[in-house]
Amino acid sequence: MSDYCTAASAHSILQDHHDNEHGFPVRDDDRLFEYLLLEINQAGLSWLTIMKKRESLRAAYADFSSARVALFSSDDKARLLADKMIIRNRLKIEAAIFNAQRFCEIKDEYGSFAEWLDERHPMAREDWVRLFRKNFRFVGYEIVGEFLMGIGYLQGAHVPSCRIFNRVLAQNPPWANSRV
Repeated sequence: MSDYCTAASAHSILQDHHDNEHGFPVRDDDRLFEYLLLEINQAGLSWLTIMKKRESLRAAYADFSSARVALFSSDDKARLLADKMIIRNRLKIEAAIFNAQRFCEIKDEYGSFAEWLDERHPMAREDWVRLFRKNFRFVGYEIVGEFLMGIGYLQGAHVPSCRIFNRVLAQNPPWANSRV
């Protein structure tokens, strides 16, 4: 299996994501919610499929606003299940709504989701997975790991020989200051 740095060259959408987003530190709560929602939707599918559906997912999930998605009703759930432009998986849709509610609770308690992450960092991947399973739905080893790599909390988004690695490192991602 190749690394994402190599695999991303297979498609311009993946290459753009690789070069400009993947592994760079993220602090904005709605962006963090977006990344988690995208990772959950990716389960069982290719990342390219998710990147191609990203704008449809953005429209369906209120611009990835956790506050707005947290208020989704049964009518919204039915709308999502009928939307042919997104991933119409009942468990993923229910997880998105539940996780948005949990995001909001965490933001209320800690000031931001990023602060909640910071308070727990650094942790080993296995500990992150246990924490996320305790707090969220439809999260497992791969989803949590890819989410945390994608937002800069776990190392591994880019191999050291990747031309983007030093750009990410220059932005001081949380993993760069970690001993775990």
